[in-house]
Order: sequence, then structure tokens, then C-alpha cells
Amino acid sequence: MVRLLFVCARNRLRSPTAEHVFAAVPGFETDSAGIAPDAENPITPESIAWADIILVMEPSHKTKLTKSFSKALRDKRLVCLDIPDDYAFMDPELVQLLWERVPRFVTSLSVAKPE
Repeated sequence: MVRLLFVCARNRLRSPTAEHVFAAVPGFETDSAGIAPDAENPITPESIAWADIILVMEPSHKTKLTKSFSKALRDKRLVCLDIPDDYAFMDPELVQLLWERVPRFVTSLSVAKPE
């Protein structure tokens, strides 16, 4: 089982969408969190420890995460999807973009994409 943690700012649109989309893929567990103080589900050292791969939406999220949780991230794979905050929850364009970008970093997902 591969554990994917998706991170955006407030954990309201992009990262919950990614969590939902990839939760349906066999062999994967997903979670999402936000880096802002008012996030729906704020990121914690425990959520970082749980994850095998941490996927952030923007470069600024990676910077903030690294600054705040450098010790917890020491042995973690941290990647940036470079997806701007331009989408609603489960927006079809966002879902398509996630399916284009996430398998670049999680290669086993490329064979799991639904038609």
C-alpha cells in the first residue's frame, strides 16, 4: 500500500480533490492537509510520518513545509505538482490535471487511470 499525502494551503479545494480522486485506486491510501493556520485539516508531523510521498500543489507550499517541518521531512519524498489555486472542488479540469501530473511522480498510477 502506497500512502499519498496531498497538500495545499487551506485543504478545501485542490488537496481534498486529489485525496478523493486517488482514494479510489487500488493499492493506494490517500490523505490531504493544508499548511495555512486556518486549514480544514492542518498538516502535522504525524501526517508527514504517515505518508510515503507528499505532493504539494505550489512551490510556496513546498517552501513553507520544508521550513516548518524540516526534521519530519528528512527521509520523505516531497514533490510539487505546480497546480495553481484556480479550481473548485472536483472541477473536471482539476481532476484531469491531477491525472496528468501525479503519475509523473507515482508511476504505478499511470496504469490505474480510469477511462
